[in-house]
Amino acid sequence: MALNSIRMDISPLRELPTFRWLWTSSLITRFGSMITYVAAPYQIKELTGSYVAVGIIGVLEIIPLVIFGLYGGTLADRVDRKHVVIATEFGLMISVTLLALNSCLANPHVWVIYVVAMLAASFDGLQGPSLDAIVPRVVPVEKLAAASALKSLTHSVGFIFGTMLGGVLVAKIGFTYSYVVDVLTYGISMAFLMRLPRIAPTREVHDRPIAAILESAQYAWSRKDLLGTYLIDTAAMVFAYPVALFPFLADELDSPQSLGLLYAAGAIGAALATLTSGWTVRIRRHGMAVVYAAMVWGIGIAFVGMSNSLPLALLGLSIAGAADMISALFRSLIWNTTIPDHLRGRMAGIEMLSYSVGPQLGQVRSSFSAQLFGLNRAFIFGGLVCTAAVGACAAALPALRNYESKPR
Repeated sequence: MALNSIRMDISPLRELPTFRWLWTSSLITRFGSMITYVAAPYQIKELTGSYVAVGIIGVLEIIPLVIFGLYGGTLADRVDRKHVVIATEFGLMISVTLLALNSCLANPHVWVIYVVAMLAASFDGLQGPSLDAIVPRVVPVEKLAAASALKSLTHSVGFIFGTMLGGVLVAKIGFTYSYVVDVLTYGISMAFLMRLPRIAPTREVHDRPIAAILESAQYAWSRKDLLGTYLIDTAAMVFAYPVALFPFLADELDSPQSLGLLYAAGAIGAALATLTSGWTVRIRRHGMAVVYAAMVWGIGIAFVGMSNSLPLALLGLSIAGAADMISALFRSLIWNTTIPDHLRGRMAGIEMLSYSVGPQLGQVRSSFSAQLFGLNRAFIFGGLVCTAAVGACAAALPALRNYESKPR
């Protein structure tokens, strides 16, 4: 009985074929993308040996994510979301192909990796809002909590096995074939996306993209509970997202072979949190759940900086990953159960600014902090400031603190 109360609900996969195809495609894409996620910064590190050179990827990805994320939101509310997702999936496949070709050169160019990072960020920005906005259209409201947990599981599982495999592939077969594996996963993913039905707009929106974006921004500003979720997620990522430092942390711990484990540790914690997420359906104060989980994320990252061994560092990352996943589950429930469908794509574009741009800024912050103050201090300072910033956001936004879900 106790196990049943926390066990993950997988009924959307059994009962909803469209969600099952979307979920399978996401899992495959995530798996392949994480190989490139490890390979690209590691290749820059090998070519330059610089903290800042690795962190620059985050800087270059910010502007495309902002511009195309907002524009992608308007597309999601104006055209068939299925077509947007498939077209951008193909664009991402071409982007990784360029990385593979660059790696074939006798002297690979760092600038090519930077340009491809910007190109991929553009496609991610266009795709994300449509991908997120499909789920509430194909999943009934009473299944949204379970569907959100399952969707999050694809990120965790793909991250765990993709990053671990990425570390092995880079070491054993090199960068070129690592990228080729990612290209193949995009092809398989598109085969599943082709099976989705049409996801056409439910009503007309502004013909002018800027007017449509302004309408969604006004709605977001009027909903201080939603605004709070964006601000807290952004603060957590900007101050405590240290992924750019993992190649250097592995060296600091005298364990370069553990790079894949460092990438995977947070996702392992997230996967455990997702697999035991049955208890979340009994929580109604979703706003405070987001706040508490984001604060624990910051504490976990600070703990990594205080660690002097690989097991302790992995423990801190696992705690942080579990907390981040709990925060994401409750943020997703707030978003999916309260936003009207005709605004959902544009609001998903705004959401992308918190969960996509935030990590990019976080990589920049952590890289420069490590360059100026040292590796361990970058983790400790970031985690503690994150916790304080989340607390400040919660104190300033009573609408978020008091948000409760309606009984179903």
